[in-house]
Amino acid sequence: MSDVKTDLADLKDIAGAAVVDAPAAAEGEATPAAVEPPVSTMPLREQELDKFGRAYATGRRKDAVARVWLKPGKGKITVNGRDQETYFARPTLRLVLNQVFAITEREGQYDVDVTVKGGGLSGQAGAVKHGISQALTKYEPTLRATVKAAGFLTRDSRKVERKKYGKAKARKSFQFSKR
Repeated sequence: MSDVKTDLADLKDIAGAAVVDAPAAAEGEATPAAVEPPVSTMPLREQELDKFGRAYATGRRKDAVARVWLKPGKGKITVNGRDQETYFARPTLRLVLNQVFAITEREGQYDVDVTVKGGGLSGQAGAVKHGISQALTKYEPTLRATVKAAGFLTRDSRKVERKKYGKAKARKSFQFSKR
């Protein structure tokens, strides 16, 4: 019997086989392992690599866009040709970048090359985190559930609200003068 089922008649045959096996189980005989479907260890998605063996992804946050290339290595993160310590001087921004590797327990296993532009440093750090998350799930599809559960695959769509005419800022009004 083939493993591929193509129409409803095949499903009816499977249901009939399950009903036939049920009385055997009632008599105390061992049931075959075919009753429970085998759990597949293969991920639902395939690994996506370029010709150099790197995973590519784009991350976005506020007005920043980060292009991320991820490959196995010693944990070096290069942002716009500079080391992450020099580009992101604040420790909190570097912490944001390494959150993905910490949650997946992959610290020091991948080299990351990033090109980021637009926005400020905070938005760029968020864009790089988003890009690293996407690239890591393309390189290791089995990690997708872990990264998605942490919320790193979702693009943070919050942006600065535009200034309105007749207002000092987006919502703040000018000081009211009675006379």
